[in-house]
Amino acid sequence: MATDIGIDLGTASILVYVKGKGVVLKEPSVVAFDVDTRKIKAIGEEARLMIGRTPGNIVAVRPLRQGVISDYSVTEKMLKYFVHKSVGKSLFGRKPRISVCVPSGVTEVEKKAVEDATYAAGARDVKIIEEPVAAAIGAGIDIAKPCGNMIVDIGGGTSDIAVISLGGTVVSTSIKVAGDDFDEAIVRYMRKKHNLLIGDRTAEDIKIQVGSAYARAEESSMEVRGRNLVTGLPKTVTVTSEETREALREATAQIVEAVHSVLERTPPELAADISDRGIVLTGGGSMLQGLEQLIEEKTGITTMTADDPMTAVAIGTGQYIEYLGTK
Repeated sequence: MATDIGIDLGTASILVYVKGKGVVLKEPSVVAFDVDTRKIKAIGEEARLMIGRTPGNIVAVRPLRQGVISDYSVTEKMLKYFVHKSVGKSLFGRKPRISVCVPSGVTEVEKKAVEDATYAAGARDVKIIEEPVAAAIGAGIDIAKPCGNMIVDIGGGTSDIAVISLGGTVVSTSIKVAGDDFDEAIVRYMRKKHNLLIGDRTAEDIKIQVGSAYARAEESSMEVRGRNLVTGLPKTVTVTSEETREALREATAQIVEAVHSVLERTPPELAADISDRGIVLTGGGSMLQGLEQLIEEKTGITTMTADDPMTAVAIGTGQYIEYLGTK
């Protein structure tokens, strides 16, 4: 009884899909370890809660940066932990087949690092799949047909934009502007506009609750606590969705520009298909309010978000092995 597993190896979170069970695990890709002994203290959600709150000898790190491995040994331990957590250790001696997704712009060396880390985590066979292809499968698109589908997958570290036809990528681009950059833009804006220093977690809360990329019918606001840079004391300010739109303008414009550049390079027949079928958004970053409308306004093409954008890549990665089996 071997198991087929699909892993969405994201910069912000890792999702594990097990054949027959669906997505069984979704945890932040954060590891907390002791600097002196290199001993791991916590992995996943438990480690995320430690970010910005640890004593000097313990650091909470993200071993993946912009979709690629930045700390090999920590990534290997993290993968091993998540694989065991999702399938258990009793695999009747058979190791699982694992498919892992990577951003479309990664180099062969970066791909090899992911492959090696997955084998070290206990895989029998490893398949590497490009994120947009996985996202398309997970969003329920039949990628085997000879017609163009455009996928915009906005994750934590990278945004992958691709035109897919006949099971492969025709034109694609990967930019290092995504959810994390939205958070950083909010941190910078708060510092500049309100003289308020906030952490990444607070920035993420602002993005989720009042973040917007396009004018809302009803503006919303929330209270934010941080440290006043002038007095050094705690301070509370009110942030509106209009302000977040201003903060995120540059980052969202880069994503729209990347979509535009892929459309420019798309063969005319496939461009006609995309015009009919629309653009599909996936990934956690696509949940930013107003992003659909912004892309639609700038390209003139109907844009929609997948039913469950967070898990689309993980589901597609898991189903990719089945897809290969039917070919």
